Amino acid sequence: MYDMIIVGGGPAGMTAALYGLRNGKSCLVIEKATFGGQITHSPRVENYPGTLQMSGNEFGEKLLDQILHQGADIEMATVTGIRDQGDMKLVDTEEGTVFEGRAVILATGVEHRRLGLPGEEELIGAGISFCATCDGDFFAGQDVCVAGGGNSALQNAMLLSGICRSVTILQDLPRLTGEQRLQDALSEKANVKILTGVAIEKLHSENDSLTGLTICHKENGSSSFLPCTGLFIAIGMVPQNGVFKGLTDLDQAGYMDVDENCRTRTRGVYAAGDCRKKHVRQVATAVADGACAAMAAIEDMQ
Repeated sequence: MYDMIIVGGGPAGMTAALYGLRNGKSCLVIEKATFGGQITHSPRVENYPGTLQMSGNEFGEKLLDQILHQGADIEMATVTGIRDQGDMKLVDTEEGTVFEGRAVILATGVEHRRLGLPGEEELIGAGISFCATCDGDFFAGQDVCVAGGGNSALQNAMLLSGICRSVTILQDLPRLTGEQRLQDALSEKANVKILTGVAIEKLHSENDSLTGLTICHKENGSSSFLPCTGLFIAIGMVPQNGVFKGLTDLDQAGYMDVDENCRTRTRGVYAAGDCRKKHVRQVATAVADGACAAMAAIEDMQ
């Protein structure tokens, strides 16, 4: 039995493991996809204190190396539920393995929000992507679009501008919401076009590959066809907390509603990082959550 089982291997989860290990607790980190979480999709991280610049992948790798050096166990698995047995928690996985722990820290993060259009799922990997760092090179010399106007969308557009023939940013709001520094940098790119107040109405494809979009101009209600072979969707994230709703309160958006110590209403279960209700979702706040959750768990074990 472990002292702490952390569900999720992003910055929050791995920081929780680090703090637990450094306080003499045995820790297991369970991750279903990629250690490092959503930050691995960022080509450049420039807002983490003490680091001028690094890639998200580099940050994730350093965190993983750090907790392994401290003695963490890791497991690639999908958690399907947690059973509260009082002082012991049973963590069930899709693979059939059950892990036992004194405390469980939920750091499940979020997943990419979809447009909700017909044919969208079928075109993922055939023109639709969520990660310019991962897939940008597949679209070298082509015309692509980026859906969204926040930091993630603008970072994707910046990277793609150095790879693709043209990049069109499509924002459904009247203005971009990403950092002004990114907006200024993109405005200087000759191959980048920014369209605000537009919504994607339809996806067009031929031979199971994306060929273009129908967009609606909200100001006058007109529609137009925009040819492109790539669409990078960056319109936000949604939490993955449904299987834990019996252990913790969820807000209307599905985020775990916990206090600043990251305690849920179930003793011995904690929530940290982007999966919990909060005003700011940044790597710095995820790391802070991981530390707070681990320290709360350590305190409650005494």
